[in-house]
Amino acid sequence: MATKKTSPTWSDIKSSLAGLDRTDLLALVQDLYTASKDNQAFLHARMHLGDDALKPYKAAITRWLWPDVFKNQDTSVAKAKKAIADYKKAGGQPIGLAELKVFYCEEASGFACEVGLQDEGFFNAMVRMFEQALRAIGTLPDAQRPAYWLRLDAVRQRCHDLGYGVSDEMHDLWAAHVDDV
Repeated sequence: MATKKTSPTWSDIKSSLAGLDRTDLLALVQDLYTASKDNQAFLHARMHLGDDALKPYKAAITRWLWPDVFKNQDTSVAKAKKAIADYKKAGGQPIGLAELKVFYCEEASGFACEVGLQDEGFFNAMVRMFEQALRAIGTLPDAQRPAYWLRLDAVRQRCHDLGYGVSDEMHDLWAAHVDDV
């Protein structure tokens, strides 16, 4: 009877890593770093390096929420949200998560209003991210909150005429998270 070969798992990798010395481990990390921009962004965020660790994550959000319609690019809520999840996995800081979530709302609302988008799924995702942004802002120190609230309020105002109940939902979320402060 033939046995099935299974794909390597994290346990297999972990066992192999245990046998590496410092030089080999550093060489491996260097190879991973040079292998992709995503790995670089992850390591920069994890190690808190560079002037703007959020830049590649914001670029991904912009690409997927405000595509170039003249190049027939599509939107992708999932890929935009993945940028935020990737930053979080990299050990993202609370202020960075708040920034990315607010930025997501700014980009999504800006695109929707500029092109007259009528996509209920896109709007639902934007409203969910609006709520996540409000929650993320709520975890920040009091002194950091007003600037983010101001930006989200601008999003809320911009979305006033979008339809699909977006404005009403944002108003209710705003009242629940900000008006009672």
